Amino acid sequence: MPTAENSVFRTWARRSLFVLAILAAPAAYSEVTATVVDHPEPGTLLGNYLSGRVARGDHDTTAAADFYSRALAEDPTNELILEQAFLLETAAADWDRAVALARELVKVEPSHRIAQFLLGCEAFKRGDYKEADEHFAAARQGPIADLTSILARAWVQQANGKTDQAFATLDTLSDADWAQFYQRYHRALIADVAGKRDVARVAFAQAFKKNPATLRVADAYARHSVNSNNRKLAKQTLKTHIAKSAEHPLSTALLNDIEAGKTPPLLVTSPNDGLAEVFYGIGDALAGEGGLDMGIIFLQFALYLEPDFPLAQVALAEAYDSAKRYDLELAAFNSINEDSPLWLNVQIQKALALNSLERVDDAKALLEKIIAKNSKDIRPLDALGNILRSHERYAEARDYYSRAIALVGKPTRENWTLFYARGVSNERLKDWPQAEADLKKALELSPDESPVLNYLGYTWVDQSQNLKTAMDYIRKAVKLKPDDGYYIDSLGWAYYRIGNIQSAVEHLERAVELKPDDPVINDHLGDAYWRIGRKLEAKYQWQQSLTLKPDNDLIATIDKKLKDGLPDAPATKAANSTVQKIAE
Repeated sequence: MPTAENSVFRTWARRSLFVLAILAAPAAYSEVTATVVDHPEPGTLLGNYLSGRVARGDHDTTAAADFYSRALAEDPTNELILEQAFLLETAAADWDRAVALARELVKVEPSHRIAQFLLGCEAFKRGDYKEADEHFAAARQGPIADLTSILARAWVQQANGKTDQAFATLDTLSDADWAQFYQRYHRALIADVAGKRDVARVAFAQAFKKNPATLRVADAYARHSVNSNNRKLAKQTLKTHIAKSAEHPLSTALLNDIEAGKTPPLLVTSPNDGLAEVFYGIGDALAGEGGLDMGIIFLQFALYLEPDFPLAQVALAEAYDSAKRYDLELAAFNSINEDSPLWLNVQIQKALALNSLERVDDAKALLEKIIAKNSKDIRPLDALGNILRSHERYAEARDYYSRAIALVGKPTRENWTLFYARGVSNERLKDWPQAEADLKKALELSPDESPVLNYLGYTWVDQSQNLKTAMDYIRKAVKLKPDDGYYIDSLGWAYYRIGNIQSAVEHLERAVELKPDDPVINDHLGDAYWRIGRKLEAKYQWQQSLTLKPDNDLIATIDKKLKDGLPDAPATKAANSTVQKIAE
């Protein structure tokens, strides 16, 4: 489920991720070069420090914070350990401890950005705007830190009743597109909070014109418009946004409310909300561009300021998902109330997190409850089908896909995935006629979907059916995704099946380069090597396949090939030539 799509900022951030390393003090990321023992004693300074590093690498912030705190108790003047303990307590949202460590950290390193940001937020919550401004000002240096500092200071000035000064501060932002996006957006939000509706309208219009697909801009602009008695503009804004972006439950719910005659409140109603929006927007963007550690910290700042901030909780959960910390993901999702438009999507994501924790039956039970409450919604049915299919519970998966398809009525392009997924389930259940019908229907609905082209083409080739069309489908899939090892394997295997062994070897070698850990692809290459006379290499590939955890059927097949080799090719050269001409 998408959160705020700050696309302009993200495009810039993709080229500038190096700045993450300088958001915190450079010393925090220097390598320890001193000689260490191989097995440090647990409970010692070295043992706690190294254990903390391992836990931090696994994104286990709670354990890492505990280890670093123990290490810091052993060596309270060590700046490196102090900083790591601070960052981890912040990521874990242990605010009393984090604030205390931040105060110690800025004594030895006054320019520490993250510590200054936290102290600024803490002062802001206390209402000490002078101190907050000083901390935010001290956090500058570096593009992202500058951006955050300027936006935060503008909201501090607004909290202090100095709206014009806040506008002037925003005007000091860079002329780069990503910075101007934030300038317009926060200028509009500040103007709305200050009651300057005309200024807000102009700034929102500029921001929305540049970024109509960005959820938060559309949401804020629509709310501003309806509160300015321009219900028509509010509805048009949301309809334009929905047409240009993936459907989101928040924009859909807001449009429904406005069309029903309701007047939802402004998106940001106070300087505290505005400051939380700063850290949420930047944190979400950082996490989305691979800067998970800093993204999580910024999102935690947003929740420190505004605990009831569902989108920030969702963004934090998604960051934990990327870090494979599914337990923390579930905890973040649990904060979303049932009356939120996000709730149904969140339950589906919780089920996926449970599945990632191998709690498949718990995931199924959760989705069954959602299905019972939302009997006309295909999303939980589809999600449960996908979970069960991933665990090879194909008969159960097929039933859920069928129930979802029954709800569709007349299928549209977007429904191709349901038919594809049911087709795969049917094929695995050896019901090829129904599988073929489903896969053809998926392709009819959306002709350029590479998974369908590959699956249908590969299966036809494997059955020596519809060879010309099958080859065309596989080639098209490869053209759509030329670096997909599975598709190239399909093409190589297709050449093998029609007797063009040289082309098969070329493509299967490429497939193994792209997917070296796939047992089936390695097995295919072994077969091709055998047929071309490279029998030692064939046995090596089969043995390699056995090390990659193939299923039991493939293990038995490979064991037989290692013992006896491949039988003679079933077709004559003349027959192979004829088949090859048909296919090519």
